[in-house]
This record gives sequence, structure tokens and C-alpha cells, in this order.
Amino acid sequence: MQLISYNINGIRAALRNGLIDWLAQNQFDILCFQEVKATTDVVDLSVFDQLGYQYHWHAAEKKGYSGVATFSKIAPTNIVPGCGLPVYDCEGRILRTDFDDLTLLNCYFPSGTTGELRQGVKMEFLRDFFDYVEKLRQTRPKLIVVGDYNIAHNTIDIHDPVRNKNTTGFLPEERAWMDRWFGTGMTDSFRYKHPDDVAYSWWSYRAGARSSNKGWRIDYASVTDNLRDQIIDCKMLPDAVHADHCPVWLSMAEPEFV
Repeated sequence: MQLISYNINGIRAALRNGLIDWLAQNQFDILCFQEVKATTDVVDLSVFDQLGYQYHWHAAEKKGYSGVATFSKIAPTNIVPGCGLPVYDCEGRILRTDFDDLTLLNCYFPSGTTGELRQGVKMEFLRDFFDYVEKLRQTRPKLIVVGDYNIAHNTIDIHDPVRNKNTTGFLPEERAWMDRWFGTGMTDSFRYKHPDDVAYSWWSYRAGARSSNKGWRIDYASVTDNLRDQIIDCKMLPDAVHADHCPVWLSMAEPEFV
């Protein structure tokens, strides 16, 4: 099973930048997009149909903002948009798809980049999301949680940890949340397979950051520890240039539902 998680920073822009041609050259089973910034009625989705994907969408109420969408060649057995908390669900941040006993969460965490108010929202989201997943795991113990977490976990995950030590996305309290997240039964698939590799998933549009590889790794594919042995590989795909992020690719041994 091959999956990508990709903050495409607007699905219409990504399509104009060659997303479909790139997808056609690959054999991904599941696509998890964040920041689709659109509703289904304003996007030509027939191109995905032609590649064999069905789609499920959780758009934000605010037009042109946020939103997640999951495209799959495997039919889900259950789809749940949102986490049941209106403060986040109105922003289209979480989309759950179940495939028999496996649950996939496609997530777009708040960024906190627009000031103290949104940073406060981000920290509240982290607390609420942790509790939501803990409760979900009681009945759905096999989880894959992918998406844009908007946090660089460790110094290896950011090009300039010293200058960014007080920057949202690398704050001590955010990194402490990641420590807790990966310390309570969740595995960082990329770091599990590549403990010492430097790889980023997002680059600022400013000052040629991507060409000089001054990036951050803020996009993740987390799996519950009971799925760890099924991880074949996980990598960043920086050659896919359709947005300011690149995809996170996760390959896992085929679960029984395939």
C-alpha cells in the first residue's frame, strides 16, 4: 500500500502546476491532501476519476481556506468528516476514513503564524487532538495519522534551529507535544526508517529557500506502534514541486483488506 500526504496549498493551483501528470506517473493507492482551499463544485475532479480514485472531502466553511481531501483507489468502509468539535470542524481540519480495521486520519493542524490568538488556537487544538486520538484508539487501535502538523520536532528537522527557537512551529511547547505524541504509542515513520537523514517537507517562498534547501520537516506520517513492523519505507519527495510543501510518501506492507 502506497500513500502520500501532501499539503498542496490550493488544489486548483496544484493542478495548474502539473499535479495530475505527476500522479499519473506513480502508483499511489491513497492521496491525502491538505489545504485544498476549495469545495468540490469548483474543481474538475474528472481527472482523478480517470486515474481510478474516488474522493472524500472536508472543506472549511470559509471559502478558499484550509480543507482536507482523501482520494483512494481502495473503497473506505467508513468516512467521518471532522472530529466532532465545531471549532475545528468548521475549518476542515480532520478527515477520517476507515478501511476495515485500519483508520486513516488526514489532518491539517493550525499554523499559529498570524499571531498570539492563532498560536493559542494551535495549542488548544494540540491538546484536543491528542485527547481525540486517545479516545479513538480505544475502539480503533490501528491508526495512520498523516498531514501537515505545522511543527518541526527536533533540531534535525529544521535548517536553522538556533534562529528559529522562538518561532511558531519550533516552540518548546510545540516540540514537547511532539515528544508526548511519539512517546505514547505513535511512531514517526520517516524517522523510524531514516534516523539520521536530513529531509524537509516545507520551504518558504522567500529568498530561494527551496533551491538552497533551507526547509522544515513539518509534515508527518505517524502510525500506531502496532503497525510499525508493516512500514516498508517513508520518504520526502522534494522533486514534486506543485506547492511550497512536498509530499510525504509512506509504503506499508499490504493490510488484509487489499
